[in-house]
Order: sequence, then structure tokens, then C-alpha cells
Amino acid sequence: MKFKTEISAGGIVFKKILNPQNSQTRNFLWLITQHSQHKGWGFPKGLIGDTNSKESMEEAALREVEEEGGVKAKIASKKPVEVKYKYRFDDYLVDKTVFYFLMEYISGDPKNHDWEMMDAKFVSVDEVKKILTYKSDQEAFAKILKLL
Repeated sequence: MKFKTEISAGGIVFKKILNPQNSQTRNFLWLITQHSQHKGWGFPKGLIGDTNSKESMEEAALREVEEEGGVKAKIASKKPVEVKYKYRFDDYLVDKTVFYFLMEYISGDPKNHDWEMMDAKFVSVDEVKKILTYKSDQEAFAKILKLL
């Protein structure tokens, strides 16, 4: 078996909405994406520098949120949450590190996601916790919630 290391960046994007019970407070919705190939639900992310070798971690994260999530966002916390996991791809065992940034929604529609995703949508915190497919994303979300 061959080994490979990958480093990706992505965003865990929140959108503030008015609380219908109390107009003085706001609720948060969270952007999640469903992958076209493995059908798993997670957060938008991708390889750093796959289109531009000089791309920063932050630039990659913002680009991936726009491509896979269909929305523009801004980084709300400069300190990313790091998760690590391993997976098999063809003859490779891939050692993956993902840096997720807490991001705030600016504009756009999740329906405008690229071909890599079969769905993208904003959902409640409870829905995120129920729908995330992978333990690494569940861990990242728990860490991000502590940053708020």
C-alpha cells in the first residue's frame, strides 16, 4: 500500500436569522454539504493550492465555501479548528488534516454549489448534529461552537 498526505481547508459557515419568538435575539443556521460521490454530509473543504500553488489556507477555505457551498462568507475567527483522519483511496492510505475556519455568511444561495456536491443547505444546530456523517466533522463542529 502507498501512503499520501493531504492538507485541506474549509469553512463552517453560520448565518444569523431573527428569532421568531423574540425579535431582539438572533438564531444561527449552519451550512452543510452532501458529497456527490460518497453521499456523506459535512462542511465544504478542499485541498490547499490545488488551483494556485501560492494559495493561503484562508484563501483556499473561502474558495471552497463558495465552490462547494454556493455562498460567499468572511472568516470570523482567524484561528482554525484542526481535525485529522485517515481514509483509503485506490491504492493509497491518505493521512488527511483539515483546517476549518469559523465563517459568517455574506451572500449567495447554497443551490449554486458545484458538481462535487449533490446538495448544500443551511440548517439548525440540532440538524447539523444529526446529519453529519463523519466523526471528524462532528468533532470540528463541537470545537467551532465553543468559539462562538
